[in-house]
Amino acid sequence: MPIRHVHDPNAAPACRTEFLTLLEQTRFLPSGVLLMTTAAFSAFSVEPFPWISPGDDLGSVITTALQVQDVSLHDGDVIVVASKVVSIAEERRVDLAAVVPGTLALELSARTGKSAEVLQVVLDESDEHFVAGERGPIIARHRLGYQLTSAGVDRDGPDGVWLLPADPDGSARRLRDAIVAAAGVRVAVVIVDSDGRADRLGSTVLALGAAGIAPLRVTEYAELDGRAKRQEETLVDLVAAAAGVILGQRGRGAPVVILRGISYEVSDDGITTILHKSRR
Repeated sequence: MPIRHVHDPNAAPACRTEFLTLLEQTRFLPSGVLLMTTAAFSAFSVEPFPWISPGDDLGSVITTALQVQDVSLHDGDVIVVASKVVSIAEERRVDLAAVVPGTLALELSARTGKSAEVLQVVLDESDEHFVAGERGPIIARHRLGYQLTSAGVDRDGPDGVWLLPADPDGSARRLRDAIVAAAGVRVAVVIVDSDGRADRLGSTVLALGAAGIAPLRVTEYAELDGRAKRQEETLVDLVAAAAGVILGQRGRGAPVVILRGISYEVSDDGITTILHKSRR
């Protein structure tokens, strides 16, 4: 049975929470079947956080920021990182002056009012797309398999855009390895991005890359009548949404959040293994 990290509900507040490495934290169903659960967790941002420049060693920046703020990581912490700072560190910027819009980008620009150059980058980064509503947003399936608003392309002023990390799972593993080496504790890393919804206004937060945490939480138990019940939840997206309450405030300058107390299976499977495109 895999080792899971579990929050001690009797522990002190977040900054002093102690963790036990247990096989399971459990509760009883009426049928007597045990389930692993997360009873409670805490979340806090790493701020102030330094400005990230292209080429920076993001893992070193994160560990240094934690040291400066006298924050100690605990076994089982989940470190949630906004994809924007990963893209900046990995130098994923595209200069729009070098982009020549094609016919489809020009047609989409006329329909939506968006920049033809930006739309060309969106098309270059995606396999398929559709326009939600009369004037957008444009929902595109990224070449890596994610379905995202504008294929995850993020505007950088009037003359540039940021692309997603080239390999978000790989980026998460490198960050995890650097942080574990510096802190000496076992942690997980989830890279996330804000994303709009085709059916409503506003945006939420989704996981793009993961290391040290299984992307799915699978629950199996028996109903009272003996029927087997199986449920799969995208745990990394639940983690992303929890962190997004803190990350998702524009101008905040807080691209890293620590979640403490999440129960999860340790795994390096990554997000790629649960994407429909990757599983075809």
